[in-house]
Amino acid sequence: MSVELITLGTAAGPAIRGPENGISSALVVGDAFYMVDFGMGCSRAAHEAGLRGKDFVAGFITHLHSDHVVELPGFLLWNWGNPVEGFTGPVSIVGPGKDATRPGGAGLSGTSGLVSHALQAFSYDIDIRVHDEARPDLASLLRTVDLTMPEHGTPDAARPFDVYEDDRVKVTGILVEHPPVRPALAFRFDTDAGSVVFSGDTAECDALAVLASGADVLVHEAVNLDFYAGKGFAPEFLNHQRIAHTPPEGAGRVAAAAGVGRLVLSHLAGRAEPQWWRSRAASAFDGPVDVAVSGQRFAIGSPVLAPA
Repeated sequence: MSVELITLGTAAGPAIRGPENGISSALVVGDAFYMVDFGMGCSRAAHEAGLRGKDFVAGFITHLHSDHVVELPGFLLWNWGNPVEGFTGPVSIVGPGKDATRPGGAGLSGTSGLVSHALQAFSYDIDIRVHDEARPDLASLLRTVDLTMPEHGTPDAARPFDVYEDDRVKVTGILVEHPPVRPALAFRFDTDAGSVVFSGDTAECDALAVLASGADVLVHEAVNLDFYAGKGFAPEFLNHQRIAHTPPEGAGRVAAAAGVGRLVLSHLAGRAEPQWWRSRAASAFDGPVDVAVSGQRFAIGSPVLAPA
């Protein structure tokens, strides 16, 4: 069964500082595909990559920052029902639950709340399309899962846990460090052809190396701290970039510790030439390093394909 990674969008946000789409990836397994995060532009990027909603199986959310989920409602509405070659059977949306560590966290939405609020916000449109276009009821097709996971700071927090499984993939997750976001997740997809790990947003993290051990591809975020220095950003913003994200050399260290086959840098925060990102990651990792662009394709178990 062929397996292909497509980096639909590679930019961090919520800011537009270049031509790349917001962070989103697809893993195509045979005739089905899975999504990891839903950044700005992912719906068009998926369509341009040849992906159609009828083949969509499940979506996975690493954490609830807006740049990772802002286009989830659009992706669902643009890929639902026969008129758009969309899904007409159940699909899963899997991600973190409520963040009880924040003041008032019990009143904040997790993944299921995000989806249910989106359905309510677009209820007029959904109702019209169900009755005027014979589309199936959208809410009845969505299987939303708020993941149960270990608590930060416990011994179990450093161990992978089961997330999802079907006859094509097994997905496991682990908690990563993206303060103050709790929980923030990395995901590993194991298939017959190989394995792909998505870091989500994280500081350099030992737990991620555990999850990624022996993987074929590690898709890891990276930040250019020099880009932000001296540009007048608030101290709080600069501190967040420093403690909650990973410089490319840190991504290289994680890749080396995990013994992965290939490092793909994505969710690039700040701007620099590709060689800047690549050389810094390569200073700590002697395997192949790619600085991903939107629409780039990677055949799992085969040499990297050219950008789409």
